[in-house]
Amino acid sequence: MADLLFRGATVVDGTGAERFPADVTVTDGTIEEVAAPGTGHRTAREVVDADGLVLAPGFIDMHAHSDLRLLLEPEHPSRVTQGITCEVLGQDGLSYAPVDDTTLPALRRQIAGWNGNPDDGPGFAWDWRTVGEYLDRIDRGAGVNACYLVPHGSVRMLAMGWDNRPPGPAELDRMREIVARGMREGAIGMSSGLTYTPGMYADTAELVALCEVVASYGGYHAPHQRSYGAGALEGYAEMVEIARRSGCALHLTHATMNFGVNEGRAGELLALVDAALAEGVDLTLDSYPYLPGSTTLSALLPSWATEGGPDATLARLDAPDDRERIRGDVEERGSDGCHGVVTDWATIQISGVQQQRLAPLVGRTVAEIAAERGRTGTEVFFDLLREDALATTILQHVGHEENVRAIMRHPAHTVGSDGLLTGARPHPRAWGTFPRYLARYSRELGVLSLEQTITRMTGRPARRLGLVRRGLVRPGHHADLVLLDPDAVQDTATFEHPRRPAAGIPYVYVNGTAVVHDGAPTGALPGRALRRTHRGTEAAA
Repeated sequence: MADLLFRGATVVDGTGAERFPADVTVTDGTIEEVAAPGTGHRTAREVVDADGLVLAPGFIDMHAHSDLRLLLEPEHPSRVTQGITCEVLGQDGLSYAPVDDTTLPALRRQIAGWNGNPDDGPGFAWDWRTVGEYLDRIDRGAGVNACYLVPHGSVRMLAMGWDNRPPGPAELDRMREIVARGMREGAIGMSSGLTYTPGMYADTAELVALCEVVASYGGYHAPHQRSYGAGALEGYAEMVEIARRSGCALHLTHATMNFGVNEGRAGELLALVDAALAEGVDLTLDSYPYLPGSTTLSALLPSWATEGGPDATLARLDAPDDRERIRGDVEERGSDGCHGVVTDWATIQISGVQQQRLAPLVGRTVAEIAAERGRTGTEVFFDLLREDALATTILQHVGHEENVRAIMRHPAHTVGSDGLLTGARPHPRAWGTFPRYLARYSRELGVLSLEQTITRMTGRPARRLGLVRRGLVRPGHHADLVLLDPDAVQDTATFEHPRRPAAGIPYVYVNGTAVVHDGAPTGALPGRALRRTHRGTEAAA
């Protein structure tokens, strides 16, 4: 007797092939049989009537910022309710492993806007330092599986602090060994954050040297490149050049063409991608199905102003000469932290604060706050950075619909939410990315077929991650599965109410265990860390 039988499902198997009817059985967490209706197993301990529903592989979020939320709230409702069964952490060059007792406190402050900054307490402790130890924490139980990227900025901090200079030979050797250790401990690749300190201080040669190490372990480079604004195409070209010179596979995370300077220019990015693919570069990309972006308010600062870490940054905000130089970069020259574009405060909306006395500002733009206070936008910018200790998060309204649609059509495209889970009003992509693709861009607009959409969420990212038995509805594969109603699946998260779960996804299974059943999260924790090995990427024994 099988453990689980989906009877009469319409299977979209993750390969991109046409849907087909089938009965699908699961035993011991593995897909046992995919058979024509009525020809396979007739009995199981649990039978799900899947008539009129689509059975697909579990969705894979290629760009997630759940590094702490997965530990603090391991049942992970924001992920499981939209059908995600695996997410990729360690993004944008900044995360919590590898660290030491010096870098961890500064990192906690620097990316508090991404992940919060919880103290040790019941159910949570900062009791890891290495990549392997962090993955072991996930193995204690999680609602989803997770893969991890070695974060270049965190590596650079360990080797040379926050200095704005090239590494010396010994420092570069140390960085290479730190990356190699992270790969040996199970990381799937390396991320970089080249508009965030200290990663933005790295030159091309440094990144090539580290990507050579990643390539030697079969991993990939996932860069948040140097500009998504005025220098976007040059930034993408540099990432392709790093891939060429290092031999390392490349995954362009949140591959967007934002800000007014890039309206209608997605075709230029895709031409660059196509040329690289034609040369043999192993390249994929991901994007989210929304126009606004999301980051921290402090990310808009010029790079020189953040050298030395959070305390040095705050000191500069109190120094009149430094404040004037920052003002000029932000208002007149275009801060590299704002992608070389002069900041338009009407496009910067506060989405979260750490200090509760600032909570009334959430949902308002910096321009609106400035008008009310009789101050300039930049003065309000300085005020908030100081009052909230750099932890404020923002939405940045700079996207273009034509670009979003063109990029998602590309055959190298996968899906990444880039969702932040902190703040009073985070970007709704944290709860709505995957159902939004299915509802708006597939069912309503027809930009992608259902089969094309699902392969971008499942089979294609699984191949990038080296998941040898995931991402497809196929006998012998792990039973990471989603059952959805193609006519009713819908994102309900909005910018006003960003934490609403998806509709039309009644069942989600991770490793054969239900994490959503009859539309409700079960609280089960069957997820594990998926580690890269010489055989591919799989869960620890």
